[in-house]
Amino acid sequence: MQLDLEKIRGMINGIDDEIVELYKKRLALCDEVAAYKISTGKAVLDRSREDKIIERLTSKVEEKDRDAVAGLYKRIFEISRARQSAKVCGINDFYTGIREKAQKNAPFPKEAAVACQGVEGAYSSIACKTLFEEPAAIYFENFESVFKSVSAGLCEYGILPFENSIYGSVSEVYEMLSRFEGHVVRSVKLPIHHALLAKGGSSVSGIKEVYSHRQAIGQCSIFLSQNKNLKVIPCENTAVAAKMVAESERSDIAAICSPTCAEKYGLSVLKKDLQNSSVNYTMFYCISKEPEIFEGITKTAFMFNIKNESGSLEGVLSRFSMAGINLTKIESRPIPGKDFEFMFYAEADTDGINDKMLELFTQFENELDFFKFIGAYKEVCAE
Repeated sequence: MQLDLEKIRGMINGIDDEIVELYKKRLALCDEVAAYKISTGKAVLDRSREDKIIERLTSKVEEKDRDAVAGLYKRIFEISRARQSAKVCGINDFYTGIREKAQKNAPFPKEAAVACQGVEGAYSSIACKTLFEEPAAIYFENFESVFKSVSAGLCEYGILPFENSIYGSVSEVYEMLSRFEGHVVRSVKLPIHHALLAKGGSSVSGIKEVYSHRQAIGQCSIFLSQNKNLKVIPCENTAVAAKMVAESERSDIAAICSPTCAEKYGLSVLKKDLQNSSVNYTMFYCISKEPEIFEGITKTAFMFNIKNESGSLEGVLSRFSMAGINLTKIESRPIPGKDFEFMFYAEADTDGINDKMLELFTQFENELDFFKFIGAYKEVCAE
């Protein structure tokens, strides 16, 4: 005779009660294991033991249930490891310092020496003036020089484009964040409007060559595809392109850049809003050498890499879920010189910064092949 739904649910509830009581005993034993590992210095992760447990338990069930049992125990192991790691690692001095800085709730500075890539009129300089009331901007040829100037203490802060809503991430900045000293202290979402600038008296039909940065070229790909007669030449910065056009004796070349460069370099605007979409934003990071925490934290960012094996990424991400932390972005980048190994960049929405997150970061520093705290910062939006 077939049982009705309520009776089946009642039986499931009874089994769940038994499972909870047994699981409480298992967790208590895990705490004893953690105490033993603290006293002996043994590593939290013992992959071979986990594999043997799964092999033993899956052998006790029918083949149709083996994946379910294996999946269940992988999750149990993740919870157990997280619990042990929390006891073994605690919060190290670095993250204690982060917490103390966050509690001070210091205001963001109004003036500073700031490194920007390009020349005056570049989008980086616009982002700089959006974040700081009175910046002393120093311009550098490339992104690496911005990082190096901050790492060397030449500039207090640096401004770098990180991601565009049309053309995606600026891959060089991702890679440099993992290599150089640098932490994000603020971000600004800047609306980007590209214009075609040339010398006075020029016309769109008379232009033969267009100069701009690769990101801007990608963001204006529709316009460029509709004007196939134009030869597109990438350069290191949009404002540098405008400066080159202004200093050239030719009247048949143009730059794709900010309209503000027209007045700065004495150029004419031949066409406005070249970007593929009217909704076009670039996220800029403000970096410092040491981690600095200012008021109004809304984002926390970090980077890590893991072993290239099944379940490694899931094991990391599930720990955030267990801690109640909402990840809003995760992106992988290939590691130069490595055979299909990837660095992961991630962001979390955070109202301030809490001990659960700091505990988790301390654990990952001990467990993962590489982990770097990028920053806890406020994300602002320029109008």
